[in-house]
Amino acid sequence: MNIKIKNPSTDKLFQYILSMETIEECYQLFEDLCTVHEIHAIAQRMEVAEMLDNKCTYVEIAAKTGASTATISRVNRALTYGTDGYKLAINRIKQNEENKTMN
Repeated sequence: MNIKIKNPSTDKLFQYILSMETIEECYQLFEDLCTVHEIHAIAQRMEVAEMLDNKCTYVEIAAKTGASTATISRVNRALTYGTDGYKLAINRIKQNEENKTMN
């Protein structure tokens, strides 16, 4: 965990985010909290991370997402050397999707 971002205000922010119960509630919070550009940038990074996790090439990722090679490289660096936040989120979504197909 990066101690540069860890503080009571950030803890409270994450509590607010975790309190959202539906995608619609997340839209409401994030539309108030972030600019449209910021939301799109975060969503793009998650899509890039998922594609990197699926072993897609930079060319494929750039073509599909419109992400720059700098963004793709930054996300790849986080996947390789980061705190595994991307991997945790990706694996949780995969697990949820697998559970849905089994039921």
